[in-house]
Amino acid sequence: MTDQNRARWIRTAWVVGSIAIVVIVVVLAWQYIKGLRGKVIASANGRIEATEVNIAAKYAGRIAKEFVDEGDYVTTGEVVAKMDTDVLQAQLREAKAKVQEAQSTIASKRSKLAQRESEKAAAQAEVIKREAELWTARKRADRTLVLAGKAAVSQQEADDDKARVQAYEAAISAAKAQVKAAEAAVATARSEVLEAESSHQAAVATVQRIQADIDDSDLKAPRDGRIQYRVAQPLEVVQAGGRVLNMVDLSDVYMTFFLPTKEAGRVTLGSEVRLMLDAAPELVIPAKVTFVADVAQFTPKTVETASEREKLMFRFKAHIPADLLRAHIKKVKTGLPGMAYVRLDPQAPWPDRLKVRLPNE
Repeated sequence: MTDQNRARWIRTAWVVGSIAIVVIVVVLAWQYIKGLRGKVIASANGRIEATEVNIAAKYAGRIAKEFVDEGDYVTTGEVVAKMDTDVLQAQLREAKAKVQEAQSTIASKRSKLAQRESEKAAAQAEVIKREAELWTARKRADRTLVLAGKAAVSQQEADDDKARVQAYEAAISAAKAQVKAAEAAVATARSEVLEAESSHQAAVATVQRIQADIDDSDLKAPRDGRIQYRVAQPLEVVQAGGRVLNMVDLSDVYMTFFLPTKEAGRVTLGSEVRLMLDAAPELVIPAKVTFVADVAQFTPKTVETASEREKLMFRFKAHIPADLLRAHIKKVKTGLPGMAYVRLDPQAPWPDRLKVRLPNE
């Protein structure tokens, strides 16, 4: 074979090989897209979970009693444990005594204020009285002065009347000074009343605060749910914020599952989900997608995948409707494994095996 023929053969082989590669890629892509579009139900394994809630002590202290045990169902506001309140009860009695003392002080200060106001009124009346006497004395002194000029009365009598006027003027000045002193005493008494009322309000606020602390010593369930753990036992001492009980909120139950990237892109928030539990395969529980992770992650060890090539997965959460949970609240169990089925095509009907089947049905 000549060099020219060999070169022509090589070029022909490259062209045929390139065409074959392109054809294979196109066929594989077409099959991938066809398979992706043809698949309407995606599935993944998961486990039923619920929101956990810690019931903790607001203040440091000793646990007096616990009224529930692990596995008990509790309702919102139910008292599940009680902290020791002996010290708080003593403080409350002391604070109430201070309230009574403040009330007595207010009564005393108000009585003193009334007395000072009476003294002020008396001083003001004295001023009015002295002014009336002064007016009369001036009239008399004027007449006496005229009569003395006519020798009708003695000059001594005129001087006496003039001195009497000066005495009344001095008495009025003293009476007015007494009024000012009484006004100052009234102002002081009013300040003392306000101070006593402030002390009373502070004492009442202290009683309310201690009573609130006593009320907070009754640990209550914040939601309907089931007690999971007794973290601390009666007579144990816990710190402020120390956990006493752990419970699960049975009105907030969901399954976490993972889907590969090629399926995750076709699932949106609100998509319908069907859950089937290993413990009750005859039931099909409805749910909705309420969470889709923003970032893909490597496949968790607990997730079973059809292919080892599916390394990147998106995490989803599917919540069971709250009204459905309340209707079967006593039967709700967490930790149960199962399967989640998601429709990749919202218009596609659910197959018969995935139609909703609940316990009462």
